[in-house]
Amino acid sequence: MFDMSSAVPSSDLGSHQYVERVVNLLDPEQNQLFGMSEEQATEIVCSGDVEQIRKIGGHFAILAREGKQIRMARSLGRPMRYFLAKLTAGPCLIVAERIDEIRDHLQQAGLLDQFHPSYTRMVPAHHLTELQLIGCPDPNPRYERYFAPQRNQLSTDLDDIGAQYIGKLAESCDRWLDQFDTREPIGVMFSGGIDSGAVFLVLYHLLLQRGESPSRLKAFTLTVDGCGLDAEQAADFLKQLDLQLFLEVVDVPASSIDYQQAIRVIEDYKPLDVQAGAMAFALCKEIRQRYPDWTWLIDGDGGDENLKDYPIEENPELTIRSVLNNTMLYQEGWGVGAIKHSQTYSGGQSRGHVRSWATAKEFGFRGFSPFALPDVIEVAEGIPFIELTQWDHDKLYSLKGEIVRRGVKAITGLEMPTYEKRRFQHGVASEEEFSRLFPKDQLAYRQAFAEIYA
Repeated sequence: MFDMSSAVPSSDLGSHQYVERVVNLLDPEQNQLFGMSEEQATEIVCSGDVEQIRKIGGHFAILAREGKQIRMARSLGRPMRYFLAKLTAGPCLIVAERIDEIRDHLQQAGLLDQFHPSYTRMVPAHHLTELQLIGCPDPNPRYERYFAPQRNQLSTDLDDIGAQYIGKLAESCDRWLDQFDTREPIGVMFSGGIDSGAVFLVLYHLLLQRGESPSRLKAFTLTVDGCGLDAEQAADFLKQLDLQLFLEVVDVPASSIDYQQAIRVIEDYKPLDVQAGAMAFALCKEIRQRYPDWTWLIDGDGGDENLKDYPIEENPELTIRSVLNNTMLYQEGWGVGAIKHSQTYSGGQSRGHVRSWATAKEFGFRGFSPFALPDVIEVAEGIPFIELTQWDHDKLYSLKGEIVRRGVKAITGLEMPTYEKRRFQHGVASEEEFSRLFPKDQLAYRQAFAEIYA
């Protein structure tokens, strides 16, 4: 029988009067579930049936308990961490979204001496994680995949691929729109790039299709001291479609970009994620100042991972064969059974998506990343990349724009402009300013992270 009555306040942690206790700090309101209640989704996770867990729609992080058996599952869009505290009376499992939430609860209970950030564990996305509260020695988690998309199942017809890919994106966005009032405004984190452009145009199309006002939409584009290229690109994108009235450029001073603050918010030290997180932090902060009551933000995070659009040459650990031969390499890293898999951070976007989630949540926004949903990823993994590219880097990099452009046309009827790929953090500031704002040495990021818990 499913029982969460053992979830107790952290102030009781040090009493040593409870055995096999679970402290669940996850906020169920942060889940964005499609077509089922929180209780139904939790019951499914409790059952341990991975085929049923795959049917949970939306973004979620769910903990369920059945006696000594703990089951946890999450999607890419919401982080989930756990820590096993040792008490005389038995083990106590603490589950939370963040490292600092676990640390704070241990501190309140007088158990801070047990804490180190590397002792926390991240539940890997797309896997059911099972633990048994059996005490010393600590139990090893058991992982079972609940999402296993079939690769290479689509044809080589780019029109068909695009229609299926953007069609599934539109279906997911439509289900998301059902979650809140039709009068609430929607902010798109918008650069005018392929992913944010597709999200904006799909939402615009859906609102018209649903008979709702597209005036709810606003495309927020960040620029630092007015020097970023994204602002010009975003304006050109919308002008070509006669939609420029939706654009709001958010210009912030360079002093508002703080990579150390970003490290504290995303609780990570990987340079690219920190850089993106720092820019997203500044954007969300300014939006909140302008619009105190705004709730909903949507972004294009996950689009690069889905269509494998990262410069392989920049990563000495990768080859085009490793990228195209490994299922969801960019989403999950090398896999939970690999030597390189980090239990503290998981891998790939399963780790890095915190750059989007945490920065939005820091300012009270409800963020949503439709490209990171399993239903959308499943279509992307079905693309026959090897057959389409013949292992050619340039063909791979050009594929994304063609697929998304054709898909947007098929679903919305709109001709989407496409531009050369540019990372979010590189498009909002000049090269000179960027170099001044962010260290080149990776050690600086690691040291800033270590200082948080010194």
